[in-house]
Amino acid sequence: MGKKSRDKGQRGEREFAVELQRLFGITARRGVQYRGGRDSPDVISDFEGVHFEVKRAERLSLYPAMQQAVNDAGEKIPVVCHRQSRRDWLVIVRLNDLPKLAAAIKTREESK
Repeated sequence: MGKKSRDKGQRGEREFAVELQRLFGITARRGVQYRGGRDSPDVISDFEGVHFEVKRAERLSLYPAMQQAVNDAGEKIPVVCHRQSRRDWLVIVRLNDLPKLAAAIKTREESK
Protein backbone atom coordinates (compact mmCIF):
# COMPACT_ATOMS: atom_id res chain seq x y z
CA MET A 1 0.00 0.00 0.00
CA GLY A 2 1.36 3.41 -0.97
CA LYS A 3 1.79 6.41 1.32
CA LYS A 4 -1.13 8.34 -0.25
CA SER A 5 -3.44 5.39 0.31
CA ARG A 6 -2.25 4.92 3.91
CA ASP A 7 -2.69 8.63 4.62
CA LYS A 8 -6.20 8.58 3.16
CA GLY A 9 -7.07 5.58 5.34
CA GLN A 10 -5.75 7.30 8.46
CA ARG A 11 -7.71 10.48 7.64
CA GLY A 12 -10.81 8.33 7.17
CA GLU A 13 -10.34 6.70 10.58
CA ARG A 14 -10.00 10.10 12.27
CA GLU A 15 -12.97 11.44 10.33
CA PHE A 16 -15.18 8.48 11.29
CA ALA A 17 -14.19 8.86 14.97
CA VAL A 18 -15.33 12.49 14.83
CA GLU A 19 -18.66 11.38 13.32
CA LEU A 20 -19.20 8.86 16.15
CA GLN A 21 -18.52 11.61 18.68
CA ARG A 22 -20.94 13.96 16.91
CA LEU A 23 -23.77 11.45 16.54
CA PHE A 24 -23.55 9.68 19.89
CA GLY A 25 -21.65 12.04 22.18
CA ILE A 26 -19.06 9.36 22.92
CA THR A 27 -15.32 9.28 23.14
CA ALA A 28 -13.81 7.92 19.93
CA ARG A 29 -10.37 8.12 18.38
CA ARG A 30 -8.26 6.47 15.76
CA GLY A 31 -6.61 3.29 17.00
CA VAL A 32 -2.90 2.72 16.65
CA GLN A 33 -2.45 -0.10 14.17
CA TYR A 34 0.62 -2.24 14.10
CA ARG A 35 -0.72 -5.40 12.50
CA GLY A 36 -4.54 -5.44 12.65
CA GLY A 37 -6.59 -7.56 15.00
CA ARG A 38 -8.27 -7.18 18.38
CA ASP A 39 -5.35 -5.27 19.88
CA SER A 40 -5.41 -2.56 17.22
CA PRO A 41 -8.90 -1.62 15.94
CA ASP A 42 -9.29 1.18 13.38
CA VAL A 43 -11.39 3.24 15.80
CA ILE A 44 -11.46 2.91 19.57
CA SER A 45 -14.72 4.10 21.12
CA ASP A 46 -17.01 3.92 24.13
CA PHE A 47 -19.26 1.48 22.27
CA GLU A 48 -18.85 -1.71 24.27
CA GLY A 49 -18.56 -4.84 22.18
CA VAL A 50 -18.34 -3.17 18.75
CA HIS A 51 -15.37 -3.45 16.39
CA PHE A 52 -15.20 -0.76 13.68
CA GLU A 53 -13.36 -1.55 10.44
CA VAL A 54 -13.01 1.76 8.55
CA LYS A 55 -12.52 1.83 4.79
CA ARG A 56 -11.98 5.19 3.09
CA ALA A 57 -11.74 4.16 -0.56
CA GLU A 58 -13.40 4.75 -3.90
CA ARG A 59 -14.01 1.04 -4.36
CA LEU A 60 -14.80 -1.44 -1.65
CA SER A 61 -14.77 -5.21 -1.86
CA LEU A 62 -17.59 -5.62 0.63
CA TYR A 63 -17.29 -9.27 1.60
CA PRO A 64 -13.49 -9.26 2.03
CA ALA A 65 -13.83 -6.08 4.13
CA MET A 66 -16.47 -7.74 6.32
CA GLN A 67 -14.32 -10.87 6.62
CA GLN A 68 -11.42 -8.73 7.83
CA ALA A 69 -13.74 -7.13 10.40
CA VAL A 70 -15.00 -10.55 11.54
CA ASN A 71 -11.45 -11.90 11.83
CA ASP A 72 -10.30 -8.88 13.83
CA ALA A 73 -13.44 -8.49 15.99
CA GLY A 74 -13.16 -11.64 18.10
CA GLU A 75 -16.30 -11.65 20.28
CA LYS A 76 -17.22 -8.07 19.33
CA ILE A 77 -19.77 -7.07 16.69
CA PRO A 78 -17.96 -6.51 13.38
CA VAL A 79 -19.00 -3.30 11.64
CA VAL A 80 -17.59 -2.03 8.34
CA CYS A 81 -17.69 1.75 7.84
CA HIS A 82 -17.10 3.00 4.31
CA ARG A 83 -16.97 6.35 2.55
CA GLN A 84 -16.07 7.41 -0.97
CA SER A 85 -14.88 10.92 -1.74
CA ARG A 86 -17.69 13.48 -1.52
CA ARG A 87 -20.17 10.82 -0.32
CA ASP A 88 -21.84 9.99 2.99
CA TRP A 89 -20.54 7.37 5.38
CA LEU A 90 -22.15 3.93 5.10
CA VAL A 91 -22.23 1.44 7.96
CA ILE A 92 -22.46 -2.24 7.07
CA VAL A 93 -23.37 -4.93 9.59
CA ARG A 94 -24.36 -8.57 9.18
CA LEU A 95 -28.12 -9.02 9.58
CA ASN A 96 -27.66 -11.49 12.45
CA ASP A 97 -25.56 -8.89 14.30
CA LEU A 98 -28.08 -6.07 13.83
CA PRO A 99 -30.06 -6.79 17.05
CA LYS A 100 -26.81 -6.83 19.08
CA LEU A 101 -25.70 -3.55 17.50
CA ALA A 102 -29.10 -1.97 18.21
CA ALA A 103 -28.84 -3.14 21.84
CA ALA A 104 -25.32 -1.65 22.13
CA ILE A 105 -26.61 1.67 20.80
CA LYS A 106 -29.62 1.59 23.16
CA THR A 107 -27.40 0.76 26.15
CA ARG A 108 -25.10 3.63 25.23
CA GLU A 109 -28.04 6.06 24.90
CA GLU A 110 -29.48 4.98 28.27
CA SER A 111 -26.17 5.51 30.05
CA LYS A 112 -26.01 9.19 29.07
